[in-house]
Amino acid sequence: MKLHRTARFVVLEHNGRFHPLADSWDALVNHAELPTFLRAAMQGDGASRFDEDVLAPIGSQEVWAAGVTYLRSRTARMEESQDAGGGTFYDRVYSAERPELFFKAQAWRVRGPDQPIRVRRDATWSVPEPELALCINMHGQIIGYTIGNDVSSRDIEGENPLYLPQAKSYDGSCALGPVMLVAESPLGPETAIELTIRRGGATAFEGATSLAQLKRKPEELVGYLFRELSFPDGCVLLTGTGIIPPDEFSLQSGDAVEIRIPPIGALRNMVE
Repeated sequence: MKLHRTARFVVLEHNGRFHPLADSWDALVNHAELPTFLRAAMQGDGASRFDEDVLAPIGSQEVWAAGVTYLRSRTARMEESQDAGGGTFYDRVYSAERPELFFKAQAWRVRGPDQPIRVRRDATWSVPEPELALCINMHGQIIGYTIGNDVSSRDIEGENPLYLPQAKSYDGSCALGPVMLVAESPLGPETAIELTIRRGGATAFEGATSLAQLKRKPEELVGYLFRELSFPDGCVLLTGTGIIPPDEFSLQSGDAVEIRIPPIGALRNMVE
């Protein structure tokens, strides 16, 4: 089952049919028995399509993120921060019991499918970071999944690890979508994450990984996030990236970024 968020209502998709729902996004995210409720909502044949623009699958939730959860990310972070004396920090985080968690965006800063993402004007080395995003209710339960793009300024973070908030959190630096997949069982380790960046109609970069490369279990990351934080409306947690473009690559205005996680779909955004 998939939930599409539009400006007027939420649409439930199941087996190629679409069912409008009267409940708000925040109410659905925090429904006590969401899968059961959604199955009951599939009354009648439903429609074969709907004509509303799809928005990011987020209501009042905050977006948080986990870092250095893939070996590839750990290696890239060590390389970019070596000159600043922070090279060993990321190796320690990768091996530590406690994960790196940081605030990414308020809901109003999040871009949805086909909406423009941005790179900082004062950055020279910016990349997309394709990630599985966990949709979590107010009780700390994973109730669904979506695709996240944690756009990052690698030169700013590499200059000093203390600049992480500036490298990660700015207008247009987070995209989510296209839907929330409501899964009654966790996604398997074979689940693929794929990234394609096109520039001028040609492929500038493509890469792939899978959840088998994710060092920490999603439930572990959520457990640490909820240790001393409450989320009355729930939250979204990005789980880290295992796909890093080469050092000579940086996003440019006009680049088309597509992230695919097959069970969920594809998130597409243009760099403005």
